[in-house]
Amino acid sequence: MSKQELVGCCPGLGAAPLDEEQAVDLAKVFKALGDPVRLRLLSIIASRGDGGEVCVCELTPAFDLSQPTISHHLKLLRQAGLIDCERRGTWVYYWVLPGVLDRLAAFLTTPEPAGARA
Repeated sequence: MSKQELVGCCPGLGAAPLDEEQAVDLAKVFKALGDPVRLRLLSIIASRGDGGEVCVCELTPAFDLSQPTISHHLKLLRQAGLIDCERRGTWVYYWVLPGVLDRLAAFLTTPEPAGARA
């Protein structure tokens, strides 16, 4: 399974039970998001919207952490299939993979029971 399909691998939480492989794959995503620094990094990158890119030079000053520590957190987000990057000269630019947040949100959304009131 490719990292880009990682979050799109599973039915919604209320649709069907996860099989073991799906649970392992999703656990990697949730583990990556379980750290406040990584959650903030993803939020900063995602706030650019519509495939906007963020240079690592813009991310590092937002934290009271060293550049290698920020790079480590970004690496874990990439490994979880949430973001991707491209090196341009001495800088690296990051973006959220298309659709990944929508697929994660769809997984977490439970269908309303029949006859539920709005």
